[in-house]
Amino acid sequence: MFLNEKVGAVIVAAGQSRRMEGQDKIFALLAGKPVLAHTLSVFQESPQVDDIALVMAEHNIEKAKELVKEYNFSKVIAICFGGTLRQDSVRSGLSALCDCGWILIHDGARPLLEPDSIPEGLEAAKLCGSAIAAVPLKDTIKEISPEGLVEKTLPRERLISVQTPQVFRADIIQKAYQRVGIIATDDAQLVEKLKLPVRIFSGAYANIKITTPEDLLMAEILLKKGR
Repeated sequence: MFLNEKVGAVIVAAGQSRRMEGQDKIFALLAGKPVLAHTLSVFQESPQVDDIALVMAEHNIEKAKELVKEYNFSKVIAICFGGTLRQDSVRSGLSALCDCGWILIHDGARPLLEPDSIPEGLEAAKLCGSAIAAVPLKDTIKEISPEGLVEKTLPRERLISVQTPQVFRADIIQKAYQRVGIIATDDAQLVEKLKLPVRIFSGAYANIKITTPEDLLMAEILLKKGR
């Protein structure tokens, strides 16, 4: 428990795996175990997390039920249908965690999350209600024109690469997701639209998102090296 309130996690795993060359990234094997099983294990084993809502594409619901049973993920209280947009999927998961005081939202395709990120994210969120994992950029970032010409180089020292988990006081994220007609690339962006602060806490470069077959190979290497 955290601050005497239940902590819930929404694990979003309803993507289409379009860049995986025919593989389903969520069920692709990583060190002999499905990617999703690695992800869920971190939350299942976390003493801070009480309940998990797993959001899946409709065609993967039965496979998800089998996986949850096989690995005894007892904290999974709901397996929800995903939507067309990621926002729709998160909204579906949130609806299953209505009795929680704090919510973590995490990509199912990020299987290498360090367990310490969960309490660190909760502690950061306690300060202002919202917190997101992030790492400093390694590359130089340039802004380009529609014609593909460089317009300017952005100041790297003020830019970050955002990851999940993203952590929120439940009433804040519920309010953010009640707004319609806003397209956002991550959950914190919806909170930003409410003019509310979002704090950063340290992510990890190993906390990669499996998007391509190359990412899966990199995850294998990172696991063998102990991250």
